[in-house]
Amino acid sequence: MANGGATGGRSAGTRERLLAAAGTAFAERGFHATTTRDIAAAAGMSPAAVYVHHESKEELLYLISLEGHTRTREIVREAIANADDPAGQLRAVMAAFTTFHAEQHTLARVVNYELVSLNPPHRKEIAALRRAIRRDVQSVVEAGMATGVFDTANAKLTTMALLSLGIDIGRWYGVDATWPPQTIASLYADLALRMVSANLEEKP
Repeated sequence: MANGGATGGRSAGTRERLLAAAGTAFAERGFHATTTRDIAAAAGMSPAAVYVHHESKEELLYLISLEGHTRTREIVREAIANADDPAGQLRAVMAAFTTFHAEQHTLARVVNYELVSLNPPHRKEIAALRRAIRRDVQSVVEAGMATGVFDTANAKLTTMALLSLGIDIGRWYGVDATWPPQTIASLYADLALRMVSANLEEKP
């Protein structure tokens, strides 16, 4: 049992190394330009090691995408739960969302810009997660509109615009700019409230 556990631990560690190497390679070269040899070399392994632990290069992309989107939804839900009103929730969501995309910009670049490379079943699963994230944020926008705190004509389109701000950080962060994530988070949280024309004055 002890040996089996040790072997299982080593296998899990190897899979994680391959996932990390694949994520970096996909971010730098793109999915189609990256070979399994590139991934194995970055992980310090032989090319055969990729297929020992993963069925394909596409499976690596899927697992990276699943991890990234699952973590994103958890971050969004936690931010919403930690504030009591729509304005506070939207500020918290945008701060957390943009911080994550800046701190994990390599991961964000892959999970947001390589979706078309997933096979149809995997793409469908990730698309469902993306819709769930959008619905979580849209519920905050709709709550603000219902209480008169937010003034925007289209909750869904506004939500897409808000999320796009954060998603795009993965494209340029670390390449064109390296502002501290906290600086970006603070600015984007303010921008989010401006985008919904938030009325933060207390109503009589």
